Amino acid sequence: MHREPDLEALRALALVAEQGSISSASSQLGVSQQAVSLRIRNLESDLRTRLLVRSARGSRLTPSGELVVGWAAGLLRAADDFTGTVDSLRAHRAQIMDVAASLTVAEHLLPEWIARWRIQRGDDGPVVRLQAENSSAVINAVREGTADLGFIESPTVPTDLGSRTVGHDSIEVVVQRQHPWARKGAVSARELTRTGLVLRESGSGTRQALENAMAEAGHPLQAEPVAEFSTTLGIRSAVMAGVAPGALSSLAVSEDVRTGRLVRIRIRNLQITRPLTAIWAGSGPSRNARDFLEVISRDAKG
Repeated sequence: MHREPDLEALRALALVAEQGSISSASSQLGVSQQAVSLRIRNLESDLRTRLLVRSARGSRLTPSGELVVGWAAGLLRAADDFTGTVDSLRAHRAQIMDVAASLTVAEHLLPEWIARWRIQRGDDGPVVRLQAENSSAVINAVREGTADLGFIESPTVPTDLGSRTVGHDSIEVVVQRQHPWARKGAVSARELTRTGLVLRESGSGTRQALENAMAEAGHPLQAEPVAEFSTTLGIRSAVMAGVAPGALSSLAVSEDVRTGRLVRIRIRNLQITRPLTAIWAGSGPSRNARDFLEVISRDAKG
């Protein structure tokens, strides 16, 4: 025999030996007697030896059949163990939803989204396990299968992933209250491009949106960043300390602007907006991810 053994045929043969008849084996397997007989005949053909003696009083193994059933016992146990492990994995995956999200979404939107989803699904619903990364890392996590669902802030979305826009925000330039720009309230794109800023790291959706918008406006950023941070808190703290102007999501600075800790600076003739996008691998999101997105959609419409 040059091909791998047919596990279903081996299982059928073992059950016939145990039950003493094809009818009893077919009942155990939930298939017809004809299907059991066909599986065993195909196995006999593959092995080129007779395995079963059939009679009106039942069926019994031939000596070759006894050997084959003995050899198959370990293989069938391993197959059962494998199936049980896979079923456990599926059950475990059904109770956990891994989400990777860019920092703006993770810090300012996901807590409310998760709360709404938990209200709908109840305490027995899947647990959300969150990874907060920049947009590039989120895309990699979805591609590699370590996240069931991702949320990115990048203005462009990978074409090899499924996606859905779930919201929008804008990029704001902010300064501390004592900064000279605070009195003007606005700067030109030309002045901004020549100014060293406090920015997120490369790979961040916030930085990519700023760089793309400035380049499209004909004023690509020229000055090197004064500082780079991997968190919005780091940028906010640096700007408040007077290090330099900074660029952040409107979601991240709204409270600071409202209380006067930071001052929003308008860029003349330029407003930087971007989509917030859910991404997933495969032909469609998983059932849990699909339900989660429906909750977000209702939240946005409301």
